[in-house]
Amino acid sequence: MKIAIGSDKSGFILKEAVKNHLINSNYDVIDIGTKDIEKPMPYFEVAPIGAKMIQNKECDRAILICGTGMGMAIVANKYQGVYAACVESLYAAKKCRSINNANILTMGGWIISDVMGIEMVDAFLNTEFTQDLEEWRQEFLKKAYVKVQEIENEVFENSL
Repeated sequence: MKIAIGSDKSGFILKEAVKNHLINSNYDVIDIGTKDIEKPMPYFEVAPIGAKMIQNKECDRAILICGTGMGMAIVANKYQGVYAACVESLYAAKKCRSINNANILTMGGWIISDVMGIEMVDAFLNTEFTQDLEEWRQEFLKKAYVKVQEIENEVFENSL
């Protein structure tokens, strides 16, 4: 699995811990910045890179980290086909995949410790859409996902 990972200055320390964990776990990792804490990139420059990589299928998932995770999620979600979830717990990291089929995980470097961030990333990467859910809920969520994509397509078509 190919993973893009990026941060601004506030998420740099957590990004580095997660990146090292992913590399040691044999993931194909693409660091999209900030690569040098002395030359940080703002969240609104990093998030589009990750979002476009998801759109263009250059990576399977992305992990974006800023101070709260919210700025990264807001910017990434401006791109069609991107479903970025800002999470602050292991439970939410699993559910954003199993329920919402999120393809980008955003976290806050001011909020999440390295140990918790790594656990959340593992949960995010190892959970599939509708995994471990009752059959009726799986059917409902698959239909809901199609409806969300229809809404998204309508919004993007009307904005052109």
